[in-house]
Amino acid sequence: MAKDIKDSKSTVPPSGGGGGVITGKALDWKLMGRVMHYVKPYNGTFIIATFLTIFLAAVAIVQPILIQRTLDVNILGNDYNGLIFMVSLMVLQLVIQTIAQYYQTFLTNALGQSVIRDLRIDVFNHITSLRLKYFDRTPIGMLITRTVSDLETIADIFSEGLISIMGDLLLVVAVIGIMLYQDWKLALITLIPMPLLFASTYVFKEAIKSSFQEVRTQVAQLNTFLAEHISGISIIQYFSREEQEMRKFKAVNLKYRDANIRSNWYYSIFFPVVEILFAICIALLVWYGCKRILNDQQMHALSASPNGITPGVITGFIVLLNMLFRPIRQLADKFNTLQMGMVGADRIFKVLDTDEVATDEGKLAPPALRGEIEFNNVWFAYNEENWVLKDINFHIKPGETLALVGATGAGKSSTINILNRFYEIGKGEVKVDGHDIREYKVDYLRSKIATVIQDVFLFTDTIGNNISLNNTDITREEIIAAAKDVGAHEFIERLPGGYDYNVMERGATLSAGQAQLISFIRALVYNPAILVLDEATSSVDTETELLIQNAINKLMQGRTAIVIAHRLSTIQNADKIIVLDHGEIKEMGTHQELLRIEGGYYRKLYDLQFNSAGIAKPLE
Repeated sequence: MAKDIKDSKSTVPPSGGGGGVITGKALDWKLMGRVMHYVKPYNGTFIIATFLTIFLAAVAIVQPILIQRTLDVNILGNDYNGLIFMVSLMVLQLVIQTIAQYYQTFLTNALGQSVIRDLRIDVFNHITSLRLKYFDRTPIGMLITRTVSDLETIADIFSEGLISIMGDLLLVVAVIGIMLYQDWKLALITLIPMPLLFASTYVFKEAIKSSFQEVRTQVAQLNTFLAEHISGISIIQYFSREEQEMRKFKAVNLKYRDANIRSNWYYSIFFPVVEILFAICIALLVWYGCKRILNDQQMHALSASPNGITPGVITGFIVLLNMLFRPIRQLADKFNTLQMGMVGADRIFKVLDTDEVATDEGKLAPPALRGEIEFNNVWFAYNEENWVLKDINFHIKPGETLALVGATGAGKSSTINILNRFYEIGKGEVKVDGHDIREYKVDYLRSKIATVIQDVFLFTDTIGNNISLNNTDITREEIIAAAKDVGAHEFIERLPGGYDYNVMERGATLSAGQAQLISFIRALVYNPAILVLDEATSSVDTETELLIQNAINKLMQGRTAIVIAHRLSTIQNADKIIVLDHGEIKEMGTHQELLRIEGGYYRKLYDLQFNSAGIAKPLE
């Protein structure tokens, strides 16, 4: 008993989750049906694991029967050969039970891990297909929790939940049935405390359910805090915020600790109660059983018919009580494990059911794009209330270069986002080569638009793979040729391993200029029909900017380009410049045309950046 308590008490509430309220239902059959859909490829494993669970319940019942017969027939009857035979049977029963338990445990765990492997693939694929709007309001830490911790609780449905509960219930029914069959009076007297056990188990289940939910909520908050602060560690150190952020972390960590302590407190109450009830059952068994044995001895002396109770029956009942209390004691934990798994499944399927993907995706995927772009009366808002773009109209012919300028928040980057269909417009239409962009396949459209952004992201991988993004259609020769065009080949060759140099997370081992050059090569090798430069040279020093300017001009030849730049010197040769202010087009024309507008927006921006000597200054 003590070992069972230790094993059960060590059950750690599954981590992850956060938010939401667990309903009183232990099992949502509709939700379970969706989970079982992922079991179909492993039906054979599920059937074998279920059969082994039933078999284990049947084999376990054999042990007390063998013990009873050994005491009453072989030991009391001085049957030495029979005793050896019964002991051999008990050893055989133990070996069979051990082997069956091994395979049952292995198969249920393998089944659970196989299910969450397939689910995790689906979740990751779905998350990567969601629009940026979803990530604007969803913490990354929460998505990590869903993809890792919540999925692990689904594995517990099979390893410690559904199948295990079924086996425990079968064992409970079988044990009570055998006790009633052997001696119904002794069974009823012995089981008097059972209603109290069932009641305390139910109370414990409800209490621990609430505490588990609190633990999961605090884990989600802890994950979110860590993901955010580790990502922003440079800001924390730049502004010497270590102590302040540590105090915040201590507060979050303290809530997580307190939630775990509360859940352990329920365990510390429940298990002693179970031990007391078990002791009472044993006391009633010994009292009533011994009383019956003494009465039988008196009846023998009076030549009356005995009641038939034996020491073997009492010993067998003690073993049966152990077998009865162990699963009942664990059922509360297992029901909560099952329910936590169902809660995790509910959260996972809510992510999978998120419809923030391009549901109106078209079928167009022509061999090539000319690069003609039209914005007709386009209105766009991130929150469906405050318009970021207001009645935007412009036309870019194939091969032309359009420059977008304006203060921060004017709507420049939003224009690029809706062209890539990261967000959907509220009103109007956006056309590429005369077709609404919703008529194109999303992946096709994006493959024809290469974007170089200011905040370069590099994966933990080689230089070559960061350029090709593991696209096997792009050869090493093409990568090197693009690097030479950009002027980055020499610095890459100087790195240890050259193009096989392993870049650390987010390109931490490279300078900002070097990372920017790699992102430029990445755009070049995909040979896009439309090139987007979203402040692509703002993080590059003057020397590096001059280095890539010739490559930019070469790349733009024959391609449609949209350039967003702080430095007006980089867009003076654009075919058309649009000045945006608070989401509206204020001016449109060439560099020289816009400069001739006295008091115009572009002229003011130009005067801010250039002094009388013609030295460029960064746009504020």
